[in-house]
Amino acid sequence: MLINNAGVALYDDLSDRSVLEQHLAVNLFGTYGVTQAFLPMLIRSGGALVNNVSMMAMAPLPITPAYAISKAAAFNLTQSLRALLAVRGVTVHAVLTGPTDTDMTRGFEIPKASPESVARAIFDGVDNGDEEIFPDPTSEVLAESWHGGMAKALVHEYAAFVQAPAAA
Repeated sequence: MLINNAGVALYDDLSDRSVLEQHLAVNLFGTYGVTQAFLPMLIRSGGALVNNVSMMAMAPLPITPAYAISKAAAFNLTQSLRALLAVRGVTVHAVLTGPTDTDMTRGFEIPKASPESVARAIFDGVDNGDEEIFPDPTSEVLAESWHGGMAKALVHEYAAFVQAPAAA
């Protein structure tokens, strides 16, 4: 199992391109690079790839838009890899975390999940075969609408293009 969990989140207002580039370098290209490095082992072992993409992949917090943009890109990368790697025996999971009590959320006086409870929920989600894992009370609220929504249906429809046998 490979878990891509590293990330950077800086306050910004999208006025400085370098801040967006920094977020993309870590949150998108870092995830991509680590995945590519371990992909041969994941394929050989029939392993699992787990990308922590954050709830902000779905909706930006206005004080960290570059973070949200990079996490949305990482979520799309995760969904693309899921479709492409399924035929190679690798399961791919997106973790849509809500506020978790880490350095990244220090100073925000909001309800936060413990890192331990989030980690447990991630492992449970992988064991259950969940494509998207909503590991805390805040993100759990999104789970039902995501699973029954148009976007998820479209993800499955598009994935079928690479999983279906070619027409003769």
